[in-house]
Amino acid sequence: MEQEKSEKKYIRLLDRYRELSNGSIPVKKSSGIEKKHVFWGFLITIVSFTLSILILFASTSIFRAIPPYFAFLVVLGIILVGVVFDAVGTAVTAADETPFHSMASKKLRGAKQSISLLRNSPKVSSFCNDVVGDICSVVSGAAGTAIVYRLFTGDADISLIESICGALIAALTVGGKAFAKNLGINNANYIVFKVGRILSFFSRGTRVNKNKKGK
Repeated sequence: MEQEKSEKKYIRLLDRYRELSNGSIPVKKSSGIEKKHVFWGFLITIVSFTLSILILFASTSIFRAIPPYFAFLVVLGIILVGVVFDAVGTAVTAADETPFHSMASKKLRGAKQSISLLRNSPKVSSFCNDVVGDICSVVSGAAGTAIVYRLFTGDADISLIESICGALIAALTVGGKAFAKNLGINNANYIVFKVGRILSFFSRGTRVNKNKKGK
């Protein structure tokens, strides 16, 4: 008798599951992987490889030319760059585009560039967070290890020192990125506008206007 009840209960649950699985799901499904997404992935891979080599070579050259203790300041600078770009990448995904249209109608410098950033937020966020942010994290860790070996070569406790230095760099990177994400979400529009103003100085329209004024 109990077995029959359990079988009926199982059948009811199975029928219920079939009803739910056949029902319409209120979530839009993507059409699949597009060619532009594949191209963007390959482009980001190439850019990441190139930037990693350039940053590693530059940092290695700097570390050879300056005292080891100043090299730690360079490592902190690399971490700071990663944190700043992480804040920008987060802000671009969290900002609201509406107020920038009002700024653009008033012809405020940087408004058009800010709109362009927001309309390309997936790419901007990927470049800032995944490319620059992650590269800075890897490079700072490698640089920290190189500095430790330069300072403490032959020391019996070099493995312990290396572990502590790596943990410190990781803690600063993770803590800085956590702070950057919080800052980027709470001040998204402000950060995007500031970045837009910086980009406006390099835009073609600004240079053309300056040339016309000079003539």
